Amino acid sequence: MNRQVLLEDVPLRPFHVGVAFSGTGGQFSDGFVLGIIGIAVSMAVGPLHLDALWMGLLGAASLAGLFLGSVLAGPIADRYGRRTIFAYDMLLFAVVSAAQYFVTSPSQLLALRLVLGLILGADYVVSKSLVTEFSPRRYRGRLLSVLAAAWAAGYVGAYIAGFAMRDIGPDAWRFMLAASGVPALLILPFRLIVPESPMWLMKRGRRDEALAIVHRRFGTDVTLASTSPATLQHKGAWSQLFSPRWRKNTLVGCVFYTCQVIPYFALGTFAPKVLEALHVKDKFEGGLVYNVLLFAGAIIGLMLVDRISRRAFLLGTFYLAALGLAVLTYANFGATGTMLVFGLFACVLSAAANLEFVYPPELFPTHLRASGVGLAVASSRFGSAISTFLLPLAVQHVGIHTALGVCVGVLLFGGVFCQFMAPETGGANLSDLKSDHTEDDAIETSGQHDASFATSTPGGRKRI
Repeated sequence: MNRQVLLEDVPLRPFHVGVAFSGTGGQFSDGFVLGIIGIAVSMAVGPLHLDALWMGLLGAASLAGLFLGSVLAGPIADRYGRRTIFAYDMLLFAVVSAAQYFVTSPSQLLALRLVLGLILGADYVVSKSLVTEFSPRRYRGRLLSVLAAAWAAGYVGAYIAGFAMRDIGPDAWRFMLAASGVPALLILPFRLIVPESPMWLMKRGRRDEALAIVHRRFGTDVTLASTSPATLQHKGAWSQLFSPRWRKNTLVGCVFYTCQVIPYFALGTFAPKVLEALHVKDKFEGGLVYNVLLFAGAIIGLMLVDRISRRAFLLGTFYLAALGLAVLTYANFGATGTMLVFGLFACVLSAAANLEFVYPPELFPTHLRASGVGLAVASSRFGSAISTFLLPLAVQHVGIHTALGVCVGVLLFGGVFCQFMAPETGGANLSDLKSDHTEDDAIETSGQHDASFATSTPGGRKRI
C-alpha cells in the first residue's frame, strides 16, 4: 500500500508550473495596462484635450477599478469558486482593451479604464488564490513570484512597446492602449484547462470532487487534509476577517500592500514626467532605464523569496526603498546619476512586489483567502489610485521634491508598522490554518490566541 502524501507536500510537477503560467496572463495584462497609460496619455493630450486633472483621472482609473473588482470578487470566489472567473475574465478583458482604440473623448476612455481595472481586480483575487492552493509549500513563494515577474514584464513591455510605437503616427496612442488585449487572448487556452481548487472544494464539503481532481492530476497516493466545511460557518467573510482571530493578519495585509504600491504606481505611472521634473532631458531614455531595472528587481525577488524569511524580505525592502528614494529626493547627481538612482529604487521596490503575490494568500485560511486577498488588493489600489491621481497635481503645485518626500514617508511608515505587526508565514502548511469557530473560541478562552505564525522548529511545521 502506497504511503499517502498531502497535496502541499508533493514534489514540483509540470502541472504546478502550468497553473502558475496560466496565472501570468492577468498579471502581464495588468502590468501592461498600468505601464502603457502614462505614455499613451502624454501623446493623447492634444487629440483628447487633456489637462492635468484628466491625466490624473486616466492614470488612476484602472487602479480604482481594481479596487472595486477585488472587493466584489473576493467573497464571490470564496463562495462560488475560483475557476469560472479565472477561465473567462481574460476574454472579456481583451474585448474591452480593443474598444479603447475607438474612444473619442476622455470620459469614454475613463469608463473603459475603470472596466479594465474591475476585470483585473477580479483576476488578482482568483489568480493568487488558485496558484496558492495548487502550489507545494516548498515552492509556493517561487511559483507565486512568477506572477510578480509577469507583472513586471508587462509593465516593462508596455514601456518598450510605447517607446517603439510612439512615432508610427497620430493614432499611436490608440494602438498602445488596444495592444493590452493581445497577451490576454494568448493565455486564454491555458486557463480553460485549469480545474477548480481542490482545497476550496474540500472546504465546501465537496470531498469527492476535490479528491477526483487531486487523483487525476497527481495520482492516487496524493490526498488532502480533512478540514471542516466552511458551509458550517454562519459569519460572513468581512466579519471573520475583522474578528479577533484574523484582524491582525487583515491589517498587515492591507497596510504593507498599500504602502508598497503608493510610491510604486505614483512614480512609475508618470516616470517620464517625474524624470523631466528632476531635470533629465531624455525622459524616455530615463524611463527605459527605470523599467529595465524594475524587471531586474522582479527576477531578483523571485530568486530570494524562498531563501530568506518573509519578514526579513518585507522589512529590508521597505527600508532600502525609502533610503534610495530619500537620496534621490535630497541629493543632486546630475541627469545620469538621477536615472540610475531612480532605477535602483525601482529595482528594490520591484523585488519587494513579489511579496504582494506571496504574502497575502498565506495570511488567510482557504475559506477566507480570496476575500482576504481581495481586501488587501482593494486597499492597495485605493491608495495607489489616490496617489496616482494626485501626483501630476502635486508636481505642478508643490514641486517634485515634496511629492517624493511624501513617498519616502509612506515607505517608512510601512516598514515600522510591519516591524511590530507582520507575522512570519514562510513554509506554512495552508491546511493547518485553523478556521472554525470552535477552535477560535477555545484559543481566545485559554488566553493563547495569537494571529501570527509561530516560529517553526527544525523539521516542524509553522501553524497558526
